[in-house]
Amino acid sequence: MLPGFLGRAIELFRGREGRSLHFKAAGGATAVLALALLLGSWAVVAAEDGARGATLTSYPRALWWSVETATTVGYGDFYPVTLWGRIVAAAVMGVGITTYGMVTAALATWFVGREGRRRGHLAEAAEAAGRAAYRMGDETVRALHERFDRLERELARRDGHGPPDPPPSGAGIK
Repeated sequence: MLPGFLGRAIELFRGREGRSLHFKAAGGATAVLALALLLGSWAVVAAEDGARGATLTSYPRALWWSVETATTVGYGDFYPVTLWGRIVAAAVMGVGITTYGMVTAALATWFVGREGRRRGHLAEAAEAAGRAAYRMGDETVRALHERFDRLERELARRDGHGPPDPPPSGAGIK
């Protein structure tokens, strides 16, 4: 078992059944980015330690540098001067670009899916309205047929050619 916070964070990002894939992807990417920023800051300070002209000599400066680098802002106020510092910088850049791209893609997919579901609900409602109109049309046609049949029986009875009309339903019941 992992200690307290780390264990809870991993359980949170492993996902719960009710969470969408978009949330899991964005959350996982954010966790990887945070880890890369923290470890990259530590690694660049270790790589730059004692180097001539090094500006990344403290962890707070290196943390700011790693945020600049991961977001590709790169103000130029801090930069690594050693080979290993530049390798760490390349890794932080790669992780930053990738994770920000993943979060953006997850959000875009979530919005597109949400719009698709909305349109699906509209299509279902239109289809239900069409079915209701069709049923209403069937009922209207049936009522017209019954009315025409009654008129034909009445005409036939008046001419003396047909049987008498049956009593209306419910007649004689008290």
